[in-house]
Amino acid sequence: MKKIILLFVFLFASVLVNGCLVFEQAEYIITIDKNRGGTAEIVIHNIRSDAMLDSDFMEDRTNLFDYVLNSNEFAAAMVAEGKQLQNRELFVDDDKLVGRVKFAFTNINRVEGIIYDEGYFFLTLEPSDSIISTNGEVFAAKEYKRIIWDESFTELKFKLFMGLPDHTRPLAPFVKQ
Repeated sequence: MKKIILLFVFLFASVLVNGCLVFEQAEYIITIDKNRGGTAEIVIHNIRSDAMLDSDFMEDRTNLFDYVLNSNEFAAAMVAEGKQLQNRELFVDDDKLVGRVKFAFTNINRVEGIIYDEGYFFLTLEPSDSIISTNGEVFAAKEYKRIIWDESFTELKFKLFMGLPDHTRPLAPFVKQ
């Protein structure tokens, strides 16, 4: 399920070969309207590349800055997933690269693996996933972790710690200020 949660960076997976974009934390704020549509804002903290080869690192940089940040293809891929891109940006905070994406949706069940069923919203994660914070209730079982919100919530918030592999390369120095 961790791969479901990695949606902002996750779209990179289809275009990456050897290197991979990784990040330390992901923060989600999902605002839901009465029809279970709404908006989502995802903030990805400390985006880096785990590429070992310079050519793979360059590919990661190209994918991040040209595809995700600037291309119409990225926006079209989001539309295909039922998400209307409203804003995307990369910026440096405390020498770390941060990405933010905001999109609208008409069906909460198409957003970040969240499911609405019988009066509850829930997100199922791997047992090893680390939940830093949430405004929902966390239930842990041997096979999974689950965050649950009842339908009275109009804002679903959660922040996950992903950690970083031992070898990564920073991308913050390549942001054009």
